[in-house]
Amino acid sequence: MVKLKIAFDTDDCILVPSVAHGFGMDTPNYETIAVLKWFQAQGHEIILWSGSGCDWAQTWADKLGLDVRVIAKGSEKVDIALDDMEVSLGTVNVKVKRINNSISRKEWNKNKK
Repeated sequence: MVKLKIAFDTDDCILVPSVAHGFGMDTPNYETIAVLKWFQAQGHEIILWSGSGCDWAQTWADKLGLDVRVIAKGSEKVDIALDDMEVSLGTVNVKVKRINNSISRKEWNKNKK
């Protein structure tokens, strides 16, 4: 079996941010986390990254108990990149649906808690 490098973004991917309507502060996106854990159970390398930096991604990896490697977003070539934005960071790029979050990324970053 080929071992893939699969990277998950933090905000709006494994984490539903506080600006999403109908959720509390920083709610885990359990559906995406289930996908992450499925790939991990198949023996693939899981990476967590964030445009907000390694510290932010590591904080959420720790809070969610995820056994993942944290790196700077886009700093390594990955086989599959999952993100809420249109990206070209992996050989295959998967856009994850943002949950109840129509606020712009620029506005969200300005008011991030």
